[in-house]
Amino acid sequence: MGKNYYNILGINTEASDDEIKKAYRKMALKFHPDKNKEPNAEDKFKEIAEAYEVLSDPKKRAVYDQCGEEGLKAGGASAGGPGSTFHYTFHGDPHATFASFFGGSSPFDIFFGTHGRSSRMTNGFVHEDMDIDDDDHDPFNEFNHFGFNGMNGFNRRHPDSLHTRRKVQDPPVIHELRVSLEEIYHGCTKRMKITRRRLNPDGQTTRTEDKILNVVIKRGWKEGTKITFPREGDETATNIPADIVFILKDKPHLHFKRDGSNVVYVTKITLREALCGCTVNIPTIDGRVIPLPCNDVIKPGTVKRLRGEGLPFPKTPNQRGDYIVEFHIKFPDKMPPTTKEILKQHLPVS
Repeated sequence: MGKNYYNILGINTEASDDEIKKAYRKMALKFHPDKNKEPNAEDKFKEIAEAYEVLSDPKKRAVYDQCGEEGLKAGGASAGGPGSTFHYTFHGDPHATFASFFGGSSPFDIFFGTHGRSSRMTNGFVHEDMDIDDDDHDPFNEFNHFGFNGMNGFNRRHPDSLHTRRKVQDPPVIHELRVSLEEIYHGCTKRMKITRRRLNPDGQTTRTEDKILNVVIKRGWKEGTKITFPREGDETATNIPADIVFILKDKPHLHFKRDGSNVVYVTKITLREALCGCTVNIPTIDGRVIPLPCNDVIKPGTVKRLRGEGLPFPKTPNQRGDYIVEFHIKFPDKMPPTTKEILKQHLPVS
């Protein structure tokens, strides 16, 4: 079975000429032996060049689509008319294809010198650049700005591309910020220290500096709320600093659970209290104690609701959710026979 040139370039059979060029550019840069040191990189690089040579040529592509690799190389019928054939043999030099496409044999020297990978530091954490996955994170996007744009070499360069590159903002740097229910109830400000790189006055070199970000958490804010500090990330000569984003996460509480703007509290009572009535002292988030009379029989699953004693609503913090009391009834492990007889006499059968 012959080679699948479409699979080699990672495109479908309906790909346009621009998509074929884009795919070749991405794959050739990824597997170029000057960058990729894997043992099979050279063979893969050659396959990519051959696939591009065929699919970028309408006549070769038409024969390949009709007859496959074997038919193309053995002399398949062409679109030139009845009886006409087309024979193709790859020239065997993927570097020539690469040089023709980019307008030079070694564009890596322009950007990396002898290096094929780089690393960056984001807010105190060092991240090594990963392999190219898509064009939004492709470090070789800058070839376009220097005029390496398809088979036309330098003919399509931007007029000012050699002087000013278009800067792209780094993706947001996200931190989880844990807050207690008390902090959500009252509101608070957290001082968060970040470490980042900033550009020196020369516009080229960078320095490492610390900065304190004051994260203002307003009353009633829900878990998942995002607080964004625009462009406070690493800064270099070639990027726009990333936004720093804090996402609120509720801390587990010893006594309470959160349900939106409601607060849930589970209280334990004895079977006697459940049957005969009692008054339960309910602690609140703001430190008060509310006496809750329970005169009716408390059944398993009983819930009592204290209106307006929960957390502030995020958009109207002067209003509050509810305080929900759930009851856990403690049953005795054993009971004296005399007590059982008394209960049998006095408790209803159904």
